[in-house]
Amino acid sequence: MRVGLTGGIASGKSTVSSILSELGAVVIDADLIAREVVAKGTPGLAAVVEAFGPEMLTPDGELDRPKMGALVFADEAQRRVLESIVHPLVFERYAELEAAAPADGIVVHDIPLLVESGRAGEFDAVIVVDVPEEVQVERMVRDRGWTESDARARIAAQATREQRRAVATYLIENTGTREDLRQCVVDVFERLEAGRSAS
Repeated sequence: MRVGLTGGIASGKSTVSSILSELGAVVIDADLIAREVVAKGTPGLAAVVEAFGPEMLTPDGELDRPKMGALVFADEAQRRVLESIVHPLVFERYAELEAAAPADGIVVHDIPLLVESGRAGEFDAVIVVDVPEEVQVERMVRDRGWTESDARARIAAQATREQRRAVATYLIENTGTREDLRQCVVDVFERLEAGRSAS
């Protein structure tokens, strides 16, 4: 069973992802894979250097993420070049991980930009982790040291809460305690298992 997991920045999606993993789901993390495929010494990083030049590397030969980010977020053509290198590698790794999962398993794809990429329809179910915008801002300022305007700009660059909620098979409201959140995730996981058994 293929499940998409998404949520706005600072919604608690990573916490939900780790709870699902503890419960026995196979979690495939898009961000983690995107980092892996351009790690030092990979063909992916070599392709990035070929396209953008060696100035995109740190002194120790890693991808300079802040520098790359500044370039591609300011220039859509450059972003497309980067995506044309990274996305096929990410999908290839996805396919490998999915093929290695147990046939009767629940495979959760942790995808921050699931709604923005228009991929919600590819999954048997979609879990959306949701919090009010004020809570997102408060968490980013408190936990990440961001300014309020930076936090709001990042939220504005993502899909709206309404857009995410519209694709949700299961909605997890993360406004209570960590224990409340865990209980919500356990409930959803049990429903996924029941759905898988019925199909």
